[in-house]
Amino acid sequence: MRIGRFLAQCLAATCLATAAAAQSENPLEEYRRLLADPFANPGYLFVDRGEALWHQKRGPKNASLEQCDLGLGPGVVEGAYARLPRYFADADRVMDLETRLMWCMVNLQGFDEATIKKSAFSKRGGQSDMEALVAYVAEKSSGMKFEIPLEHPKEKEAYALGEAVFYRRSSYFDFSCSTCHSQDGRRIRLQELGNMTRQEDAARAMTSWPTYRVSHETLRTMQHRMWDCYWQMRMPDLDYGSELSVALITWLTKNAEGGELAVPSIKR
Repeated sequence: MRIGRFLAQCLAATCLATAAAAQSENPLEEYRRLLADPFANPGYLFVDRGEALWHQKRGPKNASLEQCDLGLGPGVVEGAYARLPRYFADADRVMDLETRLMWCMVNLQGFDEATIKKSAFSKRGGQSDMEALVAYVAEKSSGMKFEIPLEHPKEKEAYALGEAVFYRRSSYFDFSCSTCHSQDGRRIRLQELGNMTRQEDAARAMTSWPTYRVSHETLRTMQHRMWDCYWQMRMPDLDYGSELSVALITWLTKNAEGGELAVPSIKR
């Protein structure tokens, strides 16, 4: 019943947003502003599901994720996302939220890593536990500012690798991340492309993920954003949770430092 009422409220709020946007001088911005209301954003359904998954005993070890250490102590989710990526001594690597959650699912619950990777991104008709868990944890940092550590040698290495990868041109199109995201005023059709070398643009982009993608009919995470960018550049698939993906996210998040999180957001 709770989900049914929520969906009805979402539908009503979306109809009101559409009507109000039609009368606005800037319909698109008005539509986005009105959809920021939690009752109009289906992303909060993922937050609720993720919270249930966090506390549920699952996997071969029949354990919950309540002892998962996201960097601020076992079970602490408040503010954890705003401090990631970071170095974890028990894994001896820098991890973003998704790689850390995967590590906890493997080590605490006994899930198989390869199986987690295969279902990390939902498809139409199928849900992803990872997307829901990310939504739950990230929402607990909403309203907080990004402030990630960059003190451990491996954190510094990840940052340097992320910067190098951002500018590296490759594949059929000879593109890099910087091709689209290192200059002001660039756009693809109606889509503005932020200059991710500028703190203001990086903060605007990074603080809005995870997001509910209306065109995808599901919530998407930052790992999916990295994978999708690589796909659009016609590069080889970016392996989920790879060192390269985490390095890119580290560099981009550090550039966005000081930006205030507002998640889950909603995008086209």
